[in-house]
Amino acid sequence: MIVVSDTSSVSDLLCIAHGDLLRRLYGEVLIPEAVRVELLVFFFDLPEFLHCRQVLNPGEVERLREELDLGEAEAIVLAREAHADILLMDELQGRRVAVREGIPIIGLMGVLLQAKDEGLIVSVRQVIERLEAEADFRLSAELKRFTLKRAGES
Repeated sequence: MIVVSDTSSVSDLLCIAHGDLLRRLYGEVLIPEAVRVELLVFFFDLPEFLHCRQVLNPGEVERLREELDLGEAEAIVLAREAHADILLMDELQGRRVAVREGIPIIGLMGVLLQAKDEGLIVSVRQVIERLEAEADFRLSAELKRFTLKRAGES
């Protein structure tokens, strides 16, 4: 499975020492150069399962930059170029553009649900609480209720 990620989901999981969930679920995760640079602002070193790949079409990145930040635009272009099975992205505008561009997406809540289904975490609620407390993660009350219901933790 080919997975490409934007910055925020990886950063949030690394903040709470749960970055390994991505490795355990997907093996490796591709990130574009802009995401690598953004992550290195906050983290001294990046996990080995993150593989940086340069986008091949900067013109497509510039087209998307009219709507998105550089990391989001590069992640969408890289997902298309790598024929990714999934793009990990949480920002609403980025998700809208990715869907419009035909890129399949998953958010951090989807990752947590998958991790629980595969027995990698015991409680989605506990991970969400840590994300909110330690990574300044923001989640709407509606999405939180939906996620916890899907996890059987409502």
